[in-house]
Amino acid sequence: MFFRHSNEMWSEFPELVPGVLFAEGITSAVDVGDRIAGYHATAADRLAQHPESEMAEIQAWRRAFSKMGLKPTQYRCASEALLRRFRQEGSLPRLHPLVDLCNAISIAFAIPVAVLDLSKIAGDLEVRHASGSESYLTFSGEVEHPEAREVIFADAAGQAHARRWTNRQSGLSAVRDDTHSVLIVAEALHGSAVSDVPKLIDAIAAELAAIWSIEARQGVLSSSSPRFDLSSAMNLQLQQKQD
Repeated sequence: MFFRHSNEMWSEFPELVPGVLFAEGITSAVDVGDRIAGYHATAADRLAQHPESEMAEIQAWRRAFSKMGLKPTQYRCASEALLRRFRQEGSLPRLHPLVDLCNAISIAFAIPVAVLDLSKIAGDLEVRHASGSESYLTFSGEVEHPEAREVIFADAAGQAHARRWTNRQSGLSAVRDDTHSVLIVAEALHGSAVSDVPKLIDAIAAELAAIWSIEARQGVLSSSSPRFDLSSAMNLQLQQKQD
C-alpha cells in the first residue's frame, strides 16, 4: 500500500511539495484545547497583518485552481476555507481531537492538511485526474461522481477520498471516534514550500508524540521520490511493538 501523486500531476505542478505522515494508535479520548490555542494565536497574528487571500500559500493554491479550470473564490483550498471561517468567527468547529489539531496547524501554516482514516482506503491511494467513473461519498451520505479530469484522491477501488484536490474530503474516510490508523497529507505550491512543509510535518509529528505517545512515520515527497510506502511504515511499527 502506498501514497503518491501521478506523473501527470508532477508534470503539471512541478512546484508541488507534499508531506506525508502515517500514525497508528489514535484515540478520541484526549484534550487538545491547550495545544491548538497556540496555533490559533499564530493564525490570528498572520490574519491581523494580511487577509488569507493575500498570503503566498493561498495565492499559490488559487493559481492552481484556476489552472484546473476552477473559480478560486467558488472552490477554495481547505486551508483558505478554514482561515476564512476563523477570521469571520474567531474559532473553528470541534470535530475530533486529531482533526482539530491538524486544522489548527493548517491555519497556522496556511497549508491544506488532509487526515484520512486508513481503514476506509482500499489499496493504494493516488492523487490523479479522475476518469469520471469514481464514487465520492459526501458527509451527508450522498454519492457523487467527480467529473473526468477533476483532481481527486483515488484508491484502488475507485473511491474518491477528496474532490477538487484540496477542496473537500470524503465522508467515507473522515476521522471518527473509532479511527485507529491515519494518513496525514499536507501539500503546498508556494515559493518557500520546500522549507515550510517539512516544518509543518515535524509540528504534527511532535504533537502526535506529545498527545498520543505515537512515533509517526513521515516523509516529504518529490518528483524524483514520489512514493510513500505505507506497507513499510506499518510493518516497521508492528516490529517496534513486538520488540
